[in-house]
Amino acid sequence: MAKKSVKEVVKEMSFLDHLEDLRWHLIRCVIAILICATAAFLSYKFLFDVVLLGPKKADFVTYDILCQLAQLVHLDDSFCFEELPFRIQSRKVAGQFSAHIWMSITAGFIVAFPYIIYQFWKFISPGLHHTERRHARGFITASSMLFFLGVLFGYYVITPLSINFLGSYQVSKEVFNDFDLSSYTGLVRASVLASGLIFQLPIVIYFLTKIGLVTPEFLKTYRKYALVIILVISAVITPPDIASQVIVAIPVLILYEVSIVIAKWVVRKQRKKEQQLKKTS
Repeated sequence: MAKKSVKEVVKEMSFLDHLEDLRWHLIRCVIAILICATAAFLSYKFLFDVVLLGPKKADFVTYDILCQLAQLVHLDDSFCFEELPFRIQSRKVAGQFSAHIWMSITAGFIVAFPYIIYQFWKFISPGLHHTERRHARGFITASSMLFFLGVLFGYYVITPLSINFLGSYQVSKEVFNDFDLSSYTGLVRASVLASGLIFQLPIVIYFLTKIGLVTPEFLKTYRKYALVIILVISAVITPPDIASQVIVAIPVLILYEVSIVIAKWVVRKQRKKEQQLKKTS
């Protein structure tokens, strides 16, 4: 009896079979996140003292670089300081424990991201062509690298810019900034995870182009609108100064241009495949 191909097996699977398959992939992802989160939970001193509270300290690498650049070009020296004028406190009974749990889960998700992408690929790969399944390693590597780059960008750029501005902002000298721990950790988590997901733009464009929802012409036509949206987003998530907005906007604009190049490459490959099919038919 001939052995069935992967596609034949997938075709014979019912809707409930696909849901069951998806459930097991999700369970594996959750287990991976919990394992990494447990390791982060046990390493709480490094997680909080070094990672989480790093952007609060004056000797944080981003502040040193921006301070030197500001002095070099004679700009505002707001990044040159000895201490940020705010304190972090926990005003709830379970505040520190809750922050510990959520930061551990966030760290677990970030560390386990390559495995999560691998499980996602395993779920969709049976429906792909054999030649497309061969690119699994490249897809997982590219997606993971972009995500980690986004996380680093969020941590070393967006987070310190936001903390420096919000921590130094005062409507009156009579009002002192005492930030709640949950508010501070929420800002760091949002900045890091949002940046990591935004950096997945080229991967998203690749798949949208593959299924025909996006074309290079579409991306070029709406480039100016994309520029406006990017600048608006940069203005929202960064302090209200041009330098900070430009620092955040440039990488996203580069990602958009890279997405256009990827869309062109996908369309070119599809056209070559169509021409080869016409020649053989």
